[in-house]
Amino acid sequence: MKRTLPQAGTTEIAPSILSADFANLADEIAQVEKAGVNMLHLDIMDGHFVPNLTIGPAVIAKIRKHSKLFFDSHLMISEPEKYAQAFIAAGTNNITFHIEVVPQPADFIKKLHDWGVTAGLCLNPETPVKKIEKYAPLAEMILVMTVHPGFGGQSFIAEAAKKIKPIRQIVGPDIRIEVDGGIDADTAGMVVGMGADTLVAGNGIFGKPDRLAAIEAIRKACK
Repeated sequence: MKRTLPQAGTTEIAPSILSADFANLADEIAQVEKAGVNMLHLDIMDGHFVPNLTIGPAVIAKIRKHSKLFFDSHLMISEPEKYAQAFIAAGTNNITFHIEVVPQPADFIKKLHDWGVTAGLCLNPETPVKKIEKYAPLAEMILVMTVHPGFGGQSFIAEAAKKIKPIRQIVGPDIRIEVDGGIDADTAGMVVGMGADTLVAGNGIFGKPDRLAAIEAIRKACK
């Protein structure tokens, strides 16, 4: 199992299984693993913080048996502190939570580190960078949402992507900046040029008939 977040600065593509065929999930994950990706993005939604329901720890525990990839769990839920340990026990390596729902981000980041995982801090398109400025250096990864969280296949919000540059200035070169929402071969180069190094792609990979070709197209766009 890959327990260490890849070193910042190297561009990583993290396929999001939100857009995968859940009837053939193990095969879908195996396909992207063959493409040489190191991370898998798991979108966890509670129907409360976001208007959609997805998967829980039980599903992660099942897919963990079929993959050695680094599991990047994005908790789009109202009470991430309450459920984080269940996701960690299921095989998650990184927990990303939303600044909008955690009143004491520094304390929660410390708990995640104590529980043996890396921490990601996420902000929605309408959330200003100043909201995370104090806490960003404590995490291993900052996630910039370039769509409103809840559903895959949404259009890329270019205005939200502009947060990448000031965040990179805040965190320096050693913390990853992840981007999620509308990422494909058309938008990947733009966000990498702004300073992102971790690209979540759901529909941009699993919405294509050839997953390997889709990943390669994103890689080429990053260069």
